[in-house]
Amino acid sequence: MGNTIFSKIISKEIPADIVFESENVLAFRDISPKAPTHILIIPKIEIPTVREISGSEHAVLLGELFDAANHIAKELKIAEEGFRLVINCGANGGQEVYHLHMHLLGGRKLTWPPG
Repeated sequence: MGNTIFSKIISKEIPADIVFESENVLAFRDISPKAPTHILIIPKIEIPTVREISGSEHAVLLGELFDAANHIAKELKIAEEGFRLVINCGANGGQEVYHLHMHLLGGRKLTWPPG
């Protein structure tokens, strides 16, 4: 496993407010939230960016990330009112940690375009 902050959260070297964990997925509250609900959902294997995703190799894992998002949104009672899922890719896309991650945002009306 690499040396990103997310790798250290997965290995429990760094504490996080974990809201969901399965064999392949971990989700925790963002330490700098952009909405009342801001959860980061990550695979437990290191995939640096969306560019490294292979449909045949990662299809099931991607499905697990989306399943986790739906589960968390229901648990946090934001599923019915709506939420947003965001995956940033690369520096111009706003990616800061090079470990694939999905932002689950909700708890308020989200505007468009995002930024």
